[in-house]
Amino acid sequence: MPDPTAADLTPPRGVVTVFSDIWCSFAHIAVHRLHATRARLGLEDRVSFDLRAFPLELLNDAPSPRPGTDSEVARMGSLEPAAGWQLWQAKDWLYPSTTLPALEAVLAAKEQGLHASEQLDLGLRRAFWAESRCISNRKVILDVAADTGVVDVGALTEALDDGRARRTLADHAAVSRTDRVNCSPHLFLPDGSDHANPGIDVGWEGAYGIGWPVIASDDPKVYEDILTRAAAE
Repeated sequence: MPDPTAADLTPPRGVVTVFSDIWCSFAHIAVHRLHATRARLGLEDRVSFDLRAFPLELLNDAPSPRPGTDSEVARMGSLEPAAGWQLWQAKDWLYPSTTLPALEAVLAAKEQGLHASEQLDLGLRRAFWAESRCISNRKVILDVAADTGVVDVGALTEALDDGRARRTLADHAAVSRTDRVNCSPHLFLPDGSDHANPGIDVGWEGAYGIGWPVIASDDPKVYEDILTRAAAE
């Protein structure tokens, strides 16, 4: 895979490196804001997103508990409604038990360029958070890839068949375990700066999966600074 996995996390000019999990509601907001702000600033030809895996289930040695994600939908959705949200609407047994296949697919799509990877990642986040689709299922992943209109589904299928991105996923998990990467999402810029959960100061009321997130402050404008700095000469 062409994707670098070394401890040096500083991307080249015009790239924002994003460590995240698709299960993470904060990452869903961050990725939506990156795309929306990039478009609004007219930087789509100047800034790309390098998606890296922060696989929570590997870091926590357990799948992400559904009560946790359910408890986040209303509060996080109120911060950024346009990202797309709903409580799980499909059958209970269709709730994804893992995001590893989806994360692997996003990494595999980088062979087709960062744009293809970006669009697949964005589509899979919407599929989970806004459409109640089982993103651990291979067919769902490939259907989302087809829906992007930019991912070569045949090439992605071949990459998933031979597992060529699995090593990269494991390498990203290893970097995520270090103190270089603090959470999902964690962004790294070409100027050497990094931003954990940009713009959002959050606490928690009660235990995870029982209580709910408490937002002390939220500043979406931080994404304007992140993107203009990434694009800077």
